[in-house]
Amino acid sequence: MKYFEIGKIVNTQGIKGEVRIISSSFDEKRFELLETVEVFIRNEIRILTIENVRYHKQFVIIKFKEVSDMTQAEKLKTGVIKVTEDKALPLGADEYYISDLYGMEVRTAEGEYLGKLKDIMFTGANDVYVVGDEGTKEILIPAIKQCIKEVNIEKREMVVTLLEGLR
Repeated sequence: MKYFEIGKIVNTQGIKGEVRIISSSFDEKRFELLETVEVFIRNEIRILTIENVRYHKQFVIIKFKEVSDMTQAEKLKTGVIKVTEDKALPLGADEYYISDLYGMEVRTAEGEYLGKLKDIMFTGANDVYVVGDEGTKEILIPAIKQCIKEVNIEKREMVVTLLEGLR
């Protein structure tokens, strides 16, 4: 079964069992469309029912029906929230599932191989792609139109233009 990561539990919120989530979905309101999510934590998968969704600063605050206090919520910290492919939001033009980008080969428009996409940093303003290979210096590439020229999911490659100072 294919899963898509939509967020990470980073802390508790209050004493009633709510959790703070940093969304990795392009639409943080997508949590409102779900009845249940799967939380991957410590080699375990827990299916939890969403009772309430609200927003505070950069966080999505969720109350799960199965979690009634801060002690129970504490056990969910660092959990990764995922949904199955059938619950994923449809993509628009120039949109990609994050899971499809990891491991993609990254080249410049001139054909120079830079490495593989190893990680994605969610900064708020725009994502930043971490590109490199074992033993090479990582390059941080902002996920903006000036830098990302082409993404080919089928070929598993990305073409980029490096702005001044990115090396």
